[in-house]
Amino acid sequence: MKNKNLKYHILAIITICIWGTTFISTKVLMNDGLSPVEIFLYRFLLAYICIWFFSPKVIFSKNYKDEFLFLLIGLFGGTIYFITENIALKLSLTSNVSLILSTNPIVTAFFTILINKKEKVTKNLVYGSLLALFGVFLVIFNGSFILEINFWGDLLALTAVLSWTIYTLILNKLSNTYSILFITRKLFFYGIVTIIPFILIAPFKFQKDLLLTPTVIFNLLFLGIIASMVCFFTWNLSIKKIGIIKTTNYIYLVPLIAIISASIILKERITMITFLGTVCILSGVYVSENGVTIKRKTKLKYNN
Repeated sequence: MKNKNLKYHILAIITICIWGTTFISTKVLMNDGLSPVEIFLYRFLLAYICIWFFSPKVIFSKNYKDEFLFLLIGLFGGTIYFITENIALKLSLTSNVSLILSTNPIVTAFFTILINKKEKVTKNLVYGSLLALFGVFLVIFNGSFILEINFWGDLLALTAVLSWTIYTLILNKLSNTYSILFITRKLFFYGIVTIIPFILIAPFKFQKDLLLTPTVIFNLLFLGIIASMVCFFTWNLSIKKIGIIKTTNYIYLVPLIAIISASIILKERITMITFLGTVCILSGVYVSENGVTIKRKTKLKYNN
């Protein structure tokens, strides 16, 4: 890890720490009566409104092709990812879904290397990824192995993984030409646009009294401003500065953060199995950090 890139690694870790706690906020909002579609719409609306004040005021991209790519990152990085993940959690065991989602770094690394021949696999990357994935397995199942296959739930979880991978690959391409603020704003905009068909399928309920309750306000502000506007920007920036694979490897930390958050907020007990899993995850991420050699070309930037 080079010193000049250290701050971007720290940004990625902070982002993952925040994303690891969003499950609790989402669960609170669903328990209060909001649907997954409503939660997604409110958080992306909040994020879009807030980021508008900071991002470049350019409305459209350079050409129709790039505008279509922006639509795709809103679709895959926003709508499809969040909808498939939330429905999967309803249909299948949380442990199943979490374990499948934790394969994202490996899936992303595979497609990145397949598409970009300048990204090379090393033994460090392979061993580190397997070690981290084993640690994720220990943290999620925590000594009680219960694996019940739900075909549609697990298939939707896998769809979420592939959706996030597509988003990451397109983001990497766009970041060579556009500023991260501009990309993040377009992501929120097209996330809102592409959620409309789901709203038409599942009737949208505007519950004024519910939205004005302190718990709902706090959790929506957290998800919209912190977990969406700030975190998508810092994540996208990390990918641009330190690369897809190195950044995505930090996703292995999500189950760990979720367990720690549940321990602090929900008073759930951390066992020795969880501790061992934690050691494996952190060790795997550390080993993977030197697992990829990247050769970059300097490209002309389009500053918005």
